[in-house]
Amino acid sequence: MEASKLTGIERELVLQYLIDGNVPVTVTPIEEEEAALDGDAKEVSGDMPRPATAALFPIAIKAEQLKVLEQGIILLTNPPQNVQNFIDKKARVEFYFNRLGLYFETKIKRIKAGLALVIPSSISRIQESAAAPRPTEFSASLYFSVNQKTDVHYDCVPAAGYQLFSKPVWKDIDEAAQKKAKEYLESFIVHARQKGVAGSGVQLIPVVRYLSEKVSKMESVQGRKEPLDVLFVSHERIVFGQKAGNVDLQEGTEYALEMSFPLPRPLTERKIFGTCRVEANYFDDSKEFSCAVCRYTSLQEEDVRFLYEKGTGEKFI
Repeated sequence: MEASKLTGIERELVLQYLIDGNVPVTVTPIEEEEAALDGDAKEVSGDMPRPATAALFPIAIKAEQLKVLEQGIILLTNPPQNVQNFIDKKARVEFYFNRLGLYFETKIKRIKAGLALVIPSSISRIQESAAAPRPTEFSASLYFSVNQKTDVHYDCVPAAGYQLFSKPVWKDIDEAAQKKAKEYLESFIVHARQKGVAGSGVQLIPVVRYLSEKVSKMESVQGRKEPLDVLFVSHERIVFGQKAGNVDLQEGTEYALEMSFPLPRPLTERKIFGTCRVEANYFDDSKEFSCAVCRYTSLQEEDVRFLYEKGTGEKFI
């Protein structure tokens, strides 16, 4: 779907908002296609392949690191060091205006005052992205009370690319993220041991994978509640991931849990009801994403057996 561009009046309102508010922005370098070279030209020039667009991660610029001038120029003051790598390259700049996601495309330039971005005449709304198909073999709901009166529940869906019922292994983690994942794992193991909740530690592999691989992106509307990502399910624990602040899962708090497993016809599905307590919450360095490791506090024996055999492929004894 083509992006919806702002009108001239809307753009002026947004520009004044940026000037007055100095809102944070996210800058993502855009890979520009090069003109194709024939084999001889490539051999002579020695051109190396350029990095794929997916490898160009967003860079967050805090409000205090920028200043917007009346002329529609964003000056960057002491920005993150990696911004230097994208000078004179095209970039997508995203930000929120009254919770509405907006963006424009421009180039990062070096001027006497430092680095700058020129706000172009065209500013567009961030469009709704098509939801990726979710695995259908499992779903869950997490329940808790509000003011001890109203039961509220949040949907929980399998995270894309995670084998929920298989034993997590290190090679599941993207190679580019393994260094950061190792740092997280070393820190989280110490924390878990201090709290006496380390267990075998296998539940921490999907945690560090999620926190090291996850990349923040702006949405069409800021602050919209999203389903929790389910990262791992065993007969002892369930692990959730989310954008920090999406759902407040408090450490030490117990929640009611419903898990659903579709079954072959003529049966419909198997439902498991129980409770779980948040053993520990883990965050990435930027505090943008979090994971909650929850241990079951009540579960029927036949449900424990079902989860054990589903996860291990072995008979429960």
